[in-house]
Amino acid sequence: MKIELPDLPATEHMTPDELRLELACALFAQHKISVVTGAHLAGVDFFSFQRALGERKIEIVTEQSLKEDVETLKRLFPS
Repeated sequence: MKIELPDLPATEHMTPDELRLELACALFAQHKISVVTGAHLAGVDFFSFQRALGERKIEIVTEQSLKEDVETLKRLFPS
């Protein structure tokens, strides 16, 4: 997929790779893509994408995802 963007003062100093990273971070923050998909979209490795999310103060683990993980663990390892 190719996207053509207008030349804007806000983005003229950004490289295409920087724009891809910003797009991936924004989509992840809106819960539209996963961390793995975000890394792929941004063209970086998993840990670099996690670092980029942290730099933008975008939480990787949400309260909902933590609850889901706990429920999964309870099912896998019942008391």
